[in-house]
This record gives sequence, C-alpha cells and structure tokens, in this order.
Amino acid sequence: MNFLNAINTPADLKKLSRKDLEILAQEIRHRIIEVVSKNGGHLASSLGAVELTLALHYVFDVPEDTLVWDVGHQAYAHKLLTGRNDDFDSLRQYKGISGFTKMKESPYDGFTVGHSSTSISAGLGICYAKYLNNDASDVISVIGDGSLTAGLAYEGLNQAGDLKRKLIVVLNDNDMSISANVGALSSYLSRTFSNKSLQNLRNQFGQFLKSVPKIGDDMYDWAKRWEESFKTFVTPGMLFEAFNFDYFGPIDGHNLDHLIDILTNIRNPDSPVLLHVTTTKGKGYAPAEKNPVYFHGVGAFAVDTGKSNKTAGKIPSYTSVFGEYMIRLAKENEKIVAVTAAMPEGTGLTRFSQEFPERFFDVGIAEQHAVTFAAGLASKGAKPVVAIYSTFLQRAYDQILHDVCIDRHPVVFALDRGGIVGEDGPTHHGLFDYSYLRAMPNMTVMAAMDENELARMMRTAIDHDGPVALRYPRGNGQGVEIDPEARPIEIGKAQVLREGDDLLIIAAGRPANDALEAAETLASQGIEATVINARFVKPLDDALFLEKAKAIGKVITVEEHVLAGGFGSAVLELFCENGLAGICVKRIGIGDTFVAHGPQAQLRKDHGIDAPAIVTAGRKLNGKG
Repeated sequence: MNFLNAINTPADLKKLSRKDLEILAQEIRHRIIEVVSKNGGHLASSLGAVELTLALHYVFDVPEDTLVWDVGHQAYAHKLLTGRNDDFDSLRQYKGISGFTKMKESPYDGFTVGHSSTSISAGLGICYAKYLNNDASDVISVIGDGSLTAGLAYEGLNQAGDLKRKLIVVLNDNDMSISANVGALSSYLSRTFSNKSLQNLRNQFGQFLKSVPKIGDDMYDWAKRWEESFKTFVTPGMLFEAFNFDYFGPIDGHNLDHLIDILTNIRNPDSPVLLHVTTTKGKGYAPAEKNPVYFHGVGAFAVDTGKSNKTAGKIPSYTSVFGEYMIRLAKENEKIVAVTAAMPEGTGLTRFSQEFPERFFDVGIAEQHAVTFAAGLASKGAKPVVAIYSTFLQRAYDQILHDVCIDRHPVVFALDRGGIVGEDGPTHHGLFDYSYLRAMPNMTVMAAMDENELARMMRTAIDHDGPVALRYPRGNGQGVEIDPEARPIEIGKAQVLREGDDLLIIAAGRPANDALEAAETLASQGIEATVINARFVKPLDDALFLEKAKAIGKVITVEEHVLAGGFGSAVLELFCENGLAGICVKRIGIGDTFVAHGPQAQLRKDHGIDAPAIVTAGRKLNGKG
C-alpha cells in the first residue's frame, strides 16, 4: 500500500499507526528524491526533517495550529502532507509550486519565507495576535541551527521570553556534535520533564516549599537552582533557559515515537518552550548524507550516483570568475580579506578560504555583522571584500549606510545573483540593490556586462579608496575572452558599444548584451541605434549620456532591476537636472511587482526586459510600432 497517495490533508495522516508512519517516511523520502533529481532544489535539509514533519502534523492540528518554517528549505515533506503531492512534480517549475512556504499557495503555510532566521519573530507575532483574539491554538516555529547564527533569531527569543506567550520553538539541529550518551540521557530526561503531570508536580512542590515556615523562598530558590544546574549539566539548554524558555532536548529527530511523545506533552504550554532535536542532513540518501553541502541546493542529478546531470561547459560562471580573481588579487595584495555570510561555496570563495585561511571569514547567517565587521577591518587598513547575494545584502542596509558609507571605508561589496535568479523566486531575485545603494553618499555602484568586465571591475574596486558595490548575475558568462591584465576602469566612465543616429539605448549590467542584440535586429528594420554599456549606476557618465541624448532625442534605458529608484530613474534625474527638453525616454525594467519563480529567460520575457522587448520599444519610439 502507498500511504502517501492516500494523504490529502494532515487529518488523513492521523489515521495511521506509528508503525505506518515509518513506512510513510520512506515513501516521502523517495518522492522528494525523485522530484528534486529532476527539478533541482533543497534536498539535504528536507530529507533530514521528514520524521520531524510527520510528528508535527501527527500531534498538532494545522492549520488551526500555526506551523511556521524557517527559510523553507526543510518544508518539502510538509508540502507533500498538505495536499500538494499531486502537484509536487511542478516544484520550482514555471507556474508550479514554490520551493519555499508561501501563504498564497496553501492555508497550511503559516508564513511566507525565503530568508533565514525569521520563524521565531513571525511565530511570536502570530502567537500574540491569537492571544488578542482569544484563540488558544498553538504556534510552532521550526528553526535550524544555522539560522541561530543570525541576530534576528535572538531578538525573537528575547521578546518571547519577556512576553511569556505560549510559543513552541523547535530547533532542528543538523550540525552540532552531541555524543550518543548525552543524547540518550537527554532524550529520556526531556520526555520525562515534559510530562504534564510532572510539570504540575514540580510547580506544586515549588509552592509547597514557599509555604513551609523557615523554608520559604530560600529553599525554593535552592531547589530551583539545583534543578537548573542539573538540567544544564546533562543538556545544552542553559542559553534558552536564560531567555525564559522551558528547554527540552536534545532528542533524536528521527525517532518518531520520542518525537510524538514529547510534542504531545509540550502541546498548549503555559509559557515559551524550546524543543531541541538532532537530525542528519540528507537522511536516507547516501550521497546527500556524505555531501550535505552539495545537496543543500542542488541541480538535476542521477539518483543512482548522485552526480549532476549538467555537463561541464567551457564558459565559466560569474561566480567562478569572481572566485578565481579574488585569489589572483589576494596574491598581489596582502591587505585583501574575504567576508561571507554562510555562503563560501555559493559565492565562489571555497578555494580562497583554503589558500588564505587567515584572510577568510565566514560569519554565519549574519549579514549585518558581516558588513560592520568589514567596516572595522577597513578602518585599520585592510581591504575587505564582502561577498553576499544581492537578496541577502538587503538585510544589512543600515550597516552599509551608517558603518561603511559615513566614514567612506573602502569596503567592496560583491553582489552575486544580481537580477533575476530563476527557480528560487521572489524572495531571492536581486532586483532592489541599485535603488538603495545609489541613494547612499560615498557609494560607487558598478554592474558587469560580461565576465571580462567583472574581472576588470574587481581590479577597479580594489584600487578605489571608498565603498564600492559590484553587481553581477547568476549563471554562466557571455563566453568572452578575459583580459589577462584585468585593467581597471575609470570611475564613472561608460562604454559606447555601437553607434547610430535613430535611437539611444543605455543599459546597465548584463542587459547590455540584450541591447546589442536588439540593436542588430532594429538595424535590419532600418533603425540605427547607439548602444552604451553604462558600467556605473553611480556615478553616471553624465557628459556622455547628455551629449548622446541631445543629439539623438530618443532614449531607452534598460536594467534588470525594479524601475522605482533604479538605473532608469538615475538617468531621468540627470536629464531633468540639466534641463533637457523634448527628449523621449522609455525605461525598461521590472514594474511595481514581485517576480515569481521560473527559468530566467522566461521571466525576462514575461516582464519585458529581454531583447525583443527592447526592439518593440525602439520601434515605437521611431514611429514604427
């Protein structure tokens, strides 16, 4: 019998015996591996959370009880148990189901997530809203140990302990090393301490001690200290107890009996509770257990071997070019240090970390700290390069503005995944960086057209004596030859790629390639365009832009970024400030919306920021639309 196919809601799950759940766990793993091997996705974490997910849905009544996942990397089993098994083949596909939890997708998704460390704060807000509405249902926030490296998680813990609402936090620990003996003892103690009758007995005994003459508060405080010391000795819960959470664990996150027992016992608590479970990333699939980093976020692969289906191409990715040139530059300049926020592999810094271990810093999921840490390094003569995905750098806005830009510290921000990223969707597209970075005094903002320009801009950024943001897209380069000298580019100097008298196209970053393609198509239709690769979003090449705009009179700006406050806005501001009249300007970029998940080329087509869209705009401006 296939149990998974018979489950449409968690209510169906509750009809199964605990022995049946063990079989179901294996069916879920098989289904996740089957789909992710074709579509790509976050495999290791989701495989590790299967039993935990089953136990949560077996004990709690979601969606009446609210389940909040952190990031969503662990939520594939959750999707399968909440009516999305039939659609699971569309995971991360165009117009298919999201790779993360999404409130608009399902009432079982308690909160939309994509960035880490949010579940405790969001869960606490939901918990207090329920309290105000006299709703006694539970709120469960699941968070990974990696997400506890971010300050936001501790801010949530701090307020939760102060408000003393009945929030349940489940810490899914898939990395900490806890010995088998300690784990076994803690599992027994946690299941024992969590029993409702023993909790009541403990409270009653405390009140008894307080009421006995000549014993009272002193004896009660002593007994309380003894209990806490004992629990701290046999469990790592001291930190969470300090936040006024009742701590239970660690327990084996793959033992369904233990999980169900303890979740049943801590259900509907009187005060904040934290359950610490230990799991194995990639559980049940040997290649993922052996290499959980690779299978954290993986492309299509062969199930029998775990090897990628993608054939190695000759064109390097922008990320790999960045990584190689970081090593090259660091060999020339001993002041260069690299900083990343839990993404050494994703940002291409693995080899750098091996070659320069004392000049490499992975600060964990702590983007705010990464930026201020880099500012401190720069203040004493170091040349820090902070490599963070564009979408994650948003979390450190204040630190960039306040700690870097005010004193003009020479920090280089390497913004990987600038623009549309594809299947990870709206939480991961890097479409907002121009707007907030160009508003910052002292900041220089560059965007690379191709991999050769990326190498040159890295040299430019290192040589610059102030803060620089360098943006480049996800995926492979354009296949151009990389300049072995990687000559620096003059700050604020754009590049004319093509001359024409009928239309001016100014593009920032990767879209300059689309602009060239569009110009060739327009030329075949009798419209000759000048194409400029802006290179700099700040400062602009004022003289060149003004000269060409006055001469041609019809301008298209192109950016893979939201239009509000972006590159096109900067060009319009330039024209306005210089009194240009009679100039027709069409801005091409992302409108006032969030971009869904799907293939990059398809999303660019949908939002009108590809070469055909430029052709259409060029024809209209020249009266041929």
